[in-house]
Amino acid sequence: MDAERARQLIVSERERLENLVREREAEGIGTESETDNISELSSFDQHQGDIGTETFEREKDYSLLEQLEAEIGDLDAALRKIDEGTYGICEVCGRPIPGERLEARPAARRCVRHA
Repeated sequence: MDAERARQLIVSERERLENLVREREAEGIGTESETDNISELSSFDQHQGDIGTETFEREKDYSLLEQLEAEIGDLDAALRKIDEGTYGICEVCGRPIPGERLEARPAARRCVRHA
């Protein structure tokens, strides 16, 4: 895959992920504390099961946000590799990563064998 096509794919994917992060932040994920986010003003009148469910959902949301941010970091690393001329080279064996893999996962750092 040529560098310009790779850059386009990476920038497009990065924009998509940044939009997802902004959507999560607009919902208060990552910007509000758990206490602030629970829908009731006081936790005393909520059933413990409801609080547990809300806590579980909030932790799931935080995990998704962390994953999105990690993927953005991987895409940034891929852009640096393009600039350095090392994009598309497996970090384990040093062989070229097939173009089909890079099309599917533009931030791939390893070939399928070493993934």
